[in-house]
Amino acid sequence: MHEHLLDKHFISTQDWSKDDLDIALDLAKDLKSKFRKGEPHRLLQDKTLFMIFFFSSTRTRNSFEAGMTQLGGHAHFLTPDKLQISHGENARDTGEVLSRYGHGIAIRHCDYGVGNQYINDVAKNSSVPVLNMQCDVYHPCQAMADIMTIQEQFENLKGKKFVISWAHPRGYTRPLSVAQSLIQLMPRFGLDVTLAHPPEYELMPEIMEVAKQNAKETGAEFNVTHDMDEAFEGAHIVYPKSWGPLRRTTDQQEAAKITANYKDWICNDEKMDLTDKNSIYMHCLPADRNSEVADSVIDGSHSVVYDEAENRLHTQKALMALTMARKEKL
Repeated sequence: MHEHLLDKHFISTQDWSKDDLDIALDLAKDLKSKFRKGEPHRLLQDKTLFMIFFFSSTRTRNSFEAGMTQLGGHAHFLTPDKLQISHGENARDTGEVLSRYGHGIAIRHCDYGVGNQYINDVAKNSSVPVLNMQCDVYHPCQAMADIMTIQEQFENLKGKKFVISWAHPRGYTRPLSVAQSLIQLMPRFGLDVTLAHPPEYELMPEIMEVAKQNAKETGAEFNVTHDMDEAFEGAHIVYPKSWGPLRRTTDQQEAAKITANYKDWICNDEKMDLTDKNSIYMHCLPADRNSEVADSVIDGSHSVVYDEAENRLHTQKALMALTMARKEKL
């Protein structure tokens, strides 16, 4: 049943069929149950995962590393300055060599216009599965944890309104990848998606086209608005987070000037009052408190952010097991 997923790369959720994503989610739910009961599930006994981080992380590193330990394997935490990458080693050499040493390679590389290409270049030269821990285009592992969390909260997703909204950041410019993965994945599960952002914060047009096509195939809606209040009206799931105006500029000072115009794009109690009474608030974390979201919301009764963060562990364990384990283990 699962053999076709062995050694399969996971760079975008779009690379996997809906049936394969369902297999991964079913396994994630089983592994979550085993984890909570303290039942061993060492599906990757003596396996090695190489994790290359061009950018630091809290949830991504710890969920992958803990996940490999719980599956019976070992994860190597690697950064370019500890590898010959910092001295110019190319993606081919890295992929060829590491794939001969272990059983999987996971990469986080978010440089705009660079990260996704690098991950694909490693994948082309790797004999083991390559997992995308986030790039400039996609964050597929986050999206999988998000859909798992939504499934835990709602029995039927068809017709539920899912809102991914830009929100005002404090600090650095974030990638487009979370929003882009969400608008692609959620329509495949029957959710009606509304994307909300100020005009300067467009997503990549090719990603928008895929999202529209996915919605068309499932009969879901896909709408875009530049009004946060309009987006939140009647929503069942809201996911307000920041991303940069990277389609307009990659200059940090110019981006900061644009961002300063939209301080009212914050998820507060007034915004949540516009949503369905049983709505949930989501965020991939870390959230810019009292800039992206009010403390009263992220710490309030609508918030599922910690369930969401936990599900990173379980979905990633499922993805690693499906792509790295021999079939007899599953």
